[in-house]
Amino acid sequence: MRNPHQTRRGFAPFAIISSLPPKGHPDLTTQLPQILLIDDDAPFCQLLVEYLGADGLVVTVAPTGEAGLLESRSGNFALLILDIMLPGISGLEVLRQVRRESDLPVIMLTARGDDVDRIVGLELGADDYLPKPCNPRELAARVHAILRRAQRSAPLAEDAGDASSGLSISKMKRTASWHGERLQLTSAEFNILMVLFENIGQVVAKSELSRRALGRSLERYDRSLDMHLSNLRHKLPTRDDGRSQIQTVHGTGYMLLQE
Repeated sequence: MRNPHQTRRGFAPFAIISSLPPKGHPDLTTQLPQILLIDDDAPFCQLLVEYLGADGLVVTVAPTGEAGLLESRSGNFALLILDIMLPGISGLEVLRQVRRESDLPVIMLTARGDDVDRIVGLELGADDYLPKPCNPRELAARVHAILRRAQRSAPLAEDAGDASSGLSISKMKRTASWHGERLQLTSAEFNILMVLFENIGQVVAKSELSRRALGRSLERYDRSLDMHLSNLRHKLPTRDDGRSQIQTVHGTGYMLLQE
């Protein structure tokens, strides 16, 4: 049986590998997005460091959940790529602790066909997922899509609100509040709420919501949008009549209700 504190392939426990230049060398990467990759598969990590690095991303690799959690608290990273199967602290536990402390966007890497881990991860607040082994090109596309949505200017005013619903959104800070109380949203949840808020009182087609909020076309059997909406509904107070603030219009899409 493998020691739970040993990594699977090629890493010493708690080693940190980064694509940043060594000290004393010119650093031309300070303006590039910093990505934290928590995964103990050394050959796979090396492939991602090289591929994502060539795609304009700076990758730091932590091969254990413990090391990854320490890195995630630095505030240096724009996004976390997290393998569910880790030695020691599991990827799901890492995700749970990250979500208690921050809204850092998270892409999960799950075993192909493992719906349970994928669903639990989305329920815990992951923004997206890919099954392993994954195509580095697709992973890079998902990373860039999330980063673009986090930085992109939307048609909202800088700070927008709807007095009748009690909801206000700050585009610059990427925060939302309900009657002045901040909502603890993941990056994906914020994007979904922002799209619905831009169209408050109107139905937004499911395909359009996936494209605008998650940055990709809706795929058959992909339940990630449904899971994000379920989480978002639980974070918004119910209306006086007991209905959810976000209504499903069957066969069409979703609508954020307006008084």
